[in-house]
Amino acid sequence: MELKFILEALLFSAQKPLSTKELKDICATAPEHAEGNETVRGLKKVKEFELESTLEKLAKEHAEANRSYRLVCVAGSWQFVTEPDYAPWLKALVGHKARPPRLSQPSLETLAIIAYRQPITRAEIEQVRGVAVDGVMQTLLERGLVEQVGRAEVVGRPMTYGTTSAFLEYFGLRSLDDLPAADELRRIVVQKPEALVTADPGLATVPPEQLTLSDEEQKRASESEKSKSTAPDPASSTSA
Repeated sequence: MELKFILEALLFSAQKPLSTKELKDICATAPEHAEGNETVRGLKKVKEFELESTLEKLAKEHAEANRSYRLVCVAGSWQFVTEPDYAPWLKALVGHKARPPRLSQPSLETLAIIAYRQPITRAEIEQVRGVAVDGVMQTLLERGLVEQVGRAEVVGRPMTYGTTSAFLEYFGLRSLDDLPAADELRRIVVQKPEALVTADPGLATVPPEQLTLSDEEQKRASESEKSKSTAPDPASSTSA
């Protein structure tokens, strides 16, 4: 009896995802329920790295078999999941469950900052975003995507925040190591407008912000207008 088939049976029967530690504990306690089975006794002291390697091979085999389900590791735990293509029939079977509302853009931006720079204080998050994040942080905390992880070693000892296992599950990540690297983010193509709209064809087009006078230029223009309005009219002056 191969280890991979034992793990396959456990994960197929489990009501929840199982970590390698949980699988190791199951293998360690199995001999108590099976006398005289050499395979069971031989796996009593199986190492976690052996389980991990076997699970990886099992996941590869299921993927290559191109079946309706596959074995995945999310947030450090293993489970069988169905392919997204079969969602309509599964919803009809178990009913459609209302998913939590999608995260807003501010929430996603704040969550990304925490994910890449954790542990991080609220003040540091606001420095990066440039705006207050009180409401956004409350939402992320209530959704269980972030949590308090300690206190910063600075004046006032402010609370620091980090992501949770629910964050990994939400985005389908095995661990934080699966987050896109910064250089990968820079390679994302940003779609820009083909051309800026102009009032008259042939005019040079510049971004609107470049058409606005700076504060100093506005001040000089205002002073120039004032001097013109207070200067005597040459036509009304008389010679001595």
